[in-house]
Amino acid sequence: HASHVTMSVMKLLSRIVAPDVTNAPTDTDEALHDHTYGITSDPMTQFAVALSALIHDVDHPGVPNSQLIKEETSLAAVYRNKSIAEQNSVDLAWDLLMDDAYGDLRNTIYVTKTEFLRFRQLVVNIVLATDIMDKDLGALRKGRWNKAFSEQSTGNTEDDVNRKATIVMEHLIQASDVAHTMQHWHIYRKWNQRLFREMYEAFLQGRAEKDPSDNWYEGEKGFFDFYIIPLAKKLKDCGVFGVSSDEYLQYAVQNRKEWELKGAELVAEMLKSFRDQGLIPGGKAQEQPEQAPPPRQSSALSLNNKKEQQIV
Repeated sequence: HASHVTMSVMKLLSRIVAPDVTNAPTDTDEALHDHTYGITSDPMTQFAVALSALIHDVDHPGVPNSQLIKEETSLAAVYRNKSIAEQNSVDLAWDLLMDDAYGDLRNTIYVTKTEFLRFRQLVVNIVLATDIMDKDLGALRKGRWNKAFSEQSTGNTEDDVNRKATIVMEHLIQASDVAHTMQHWHIYRKWNQRLFREMYEAFLQGRAEKDPSDNWYEGEKGFFDFYIIPLAKKLKDCGVFGVSSDEYLQYAVQNRKEWELKGAELVAEMLKSFRDQGLIPGGKAQEQPEQAPPPRQSSALSLNNKKEQQIV
């Protein structure tokens, strides 16, 4: 998944660097800089996006944050029930980056303390953008979008440009995190099956109340209708992804139609495959797994401050 998301991020970044010439000025570096809200002339931002894609699910427990809260895990306590898995991923990856072995890499990324803090802010915000279930973060993102792309927005001030760059980054990582839904049908099926297996195994282990197979078919249709297709449309509205935004939307719509026709049968096939592999032990949930590792101090940015944070 990390490799797939990173490749998807790099594809969209390359499309930002070379937007559709029929829709954007590309005759000068300055015009390209302005059109992409400064992203094309900011290698630190580009690297932060790529690194964030690679690390965004480090040590993921295979269950949603809501389950970690319900289980009262030590990680939930450390991160105060906010973006638990995402903050943990940032902490683990950041601790590794700070290792003596990566001194040369750090010196390449940043030199001054200001650059260090900016790079960290970029990574934290981009990874946290993958937490699409947190209502507070969702409200902040929605507010940023309305300010940046409303009809009343002039987009001329530095704050306006930074806000739009933030939105581009958020939508880039979010789209890449679910890129399989906006790619060829066989790619979508592959990753859909892997996600279903992860969630079904969590159910068998007693870490989910409901059997995901009961609502997987209808749930996927809703996921397309209320998240994937609107997200693909917002990629286009950002105005910097060129023809990729049209391509992503077309695949999302096609996969939605294909799933409506074949999804119920595919869910039944996946369940049969699990039975054939002996993954379904008579329909009974297995014993509760051990709790998460002992608590440690959080180094991720606090999410208690609801003030809008911009990453560029």
